Amino acid sequence: MNMQTSQTRSRAGLAAGLRVSISRLSRRMRAEGGHSLTATQIAALGAVARHEALTPGELAEHEKVQPPSMTRVIAQLEDKGLLTRSPHPTDRRQVILSLTPAGDKLFKEERRRKEAWLAQRLGELTSEERAILRQAAPILERISRG
Repeated sequence: MNMQTSQTRSRAGLAAGLRVSISRLSRRMRAEGGHSLTATQIAALGAVARHEALTPGELAEHEKVQPPSMTRVIAQLEDKGLLTRSPHPTDRRQVILSLTPAGDKLFKEERRRKEAWLAQRLGELTSEERAILRQAAPILERISRG
C-alpha cells in the first residue's frame, strides 16, 4: 500500500467516524428539545431568529429546501402561532417572516435545553478532551459551511 492509498483510507475512515458521531450527537440533541416540532420547523425558527426577518424564499435558500416545501413549514409554524408574516417594505409581492413572542420563547428554550444537556455531557469529559473539542469546534464550523 502506497502513502496516497493510506492517506485516502485514513481520510475515508475519519469521514465515516465523524459522520456517525455527528449524526448520533445531532439526533441526541434533537431529542433533548422536548417539544412537538420537527427538525425542519426548529431549523426554520432558528434561521428566522438569526436573521431577524426573512422572506419565504430567503428562508428556503438558507435551509437548502425547495420553496414549496418551506411554504408548508411556514404555514405549520404560523398555525402554531410561532411565525408571522408582514408586508415587505419595498416589494408588495413579498412578505417578511418574523418570530412571534411565542416563537422566540420556544426557540430560546429549545436552545437552552440543548446547551444545558451538552454542557452536562462536556462536564463528564477530562480537561484534555474538552481542550481537543475546543480546538475542533472552529474546524467543524468551517466544514459545515462548506
